[in-house]
Amino acid sequence: MKLDDMTQRCGEWLRGSGPEADIVMSSRIRLARNLADFPFIRRCTPVDRQAIVKAVDKRVLKDAARKDAGLDKILLIDVNKLERVDRQFLVERQLISRELSESEGAAAVAINESETFGLMINEEDHLRLQVMHSGFDLTGAWERISRIDDFLEAKLTYAFDDRLGFLTACPTNVGTGMRVSVMLHLPALVLTRQLEKVFRALQKISLAVRGLYGEGSQASGHFYQISNQITLGRSEEELIEQVSDVVPMIIEYERKAREFLIKESQKDLHDRVSRAYALLCGAQTISSEETMDLLSSVRMGVNLGLIHDLEIPVINKLFIHTQPAHLQKIRGGSLDRADRNIERAMYLRQNLRPDGNGSSKN
Repeated sequence: MKLDDMTQRCGEWLRGSGPEADIVMSSRIRLARNLADFPFIRRCTPVDRQAIVKAVDKRVLKDAARKDAGLDKILLIDVNKLERVDRQFLVERQLISRELSESEGAAAVAINESETFGLMINEEDHLRLQVMHSGFDLTGAWERISRIDDFLEAKLTYAFDDRLGFLTACPTNVGTGMRVSVMLHLPALVLTRQLEKVFRALQKISLAVRGLYGEGSQASGHFYQISNQITLGRSEEELIEQVSDVVPMIIEYERKAREFLIKESQKDLHDRVSRAYALLCGAQTISSEETMDLLSSVRMGVNLGLIHDLEIPVINKLFIHTQPAHLQKIRGGSLDRADRNIERAMYLRQNLRPDGNGSSKN
């Protein structure tokens, strides 16, 4: 398994195979952990950082893979040895954060072949574990990451306080160190201008709303991440329940908004979807931002039966594979903005036109 191999496939979370996958793109659970024998990252010396990476070596990760039947081959990547485009590629893939991609000093990431598991080493905390499943499957993601976390805890000594729980660099993560998040596709709530009302209600119950790439990112393609903000004083089960109770209501609001659009403005909706599809199939040059917005309309159109002979996994793949670093990796060379826009249009035509490859090939 090599980094370049990932350009030829999609992660499991993009397959659109999980529960409620028409609206819920993915469910993710992330755990922040620190090793008791080292200071927090901001106080670590270069030697400390190297020792932390060495502590989580390939042998430990391979053992973890053997202990978890669903954890396949592990790739351990030295982030400092990556070119800038490779770092951005992993950010676009949702496998590392922007912070890790821009870090200096020893840092690494471990990824399994299906991209359902990731482990960032030396980001804000010593370890950031994540499990990401397709659709609305927080329970499955929690069961899996809990097994992996238990195994690593048996091999490594975590920084833990009997009263406070797991100790983390950011006070808001102290306790469980858990971030529970669900990525939702909400184009109808945007079109019917109901989204702000929903978000205000979420903020009142201490749930955060972020864009496609997490904190500080824009909500491109009408994708939004809903996650908990507080961990201290709550158990893992309570945090999962908090998000799990809210997401079905948001799904219902989005479905009702889609039904409203079909009933009250079907011609306008069909025209919007058809125009988006036609532009994506015929453009000679197109930006990343416009691509995301148009793909969002097409994705909704497919789910509403307005577009036929196009599969959701193909669209999901295009959201990621048309990002700047992916295009350059697929092309095999550096591209400036103008060339990326041309290459993006060509890639879209190849994957969406009826005479192209608009069927699922992950």
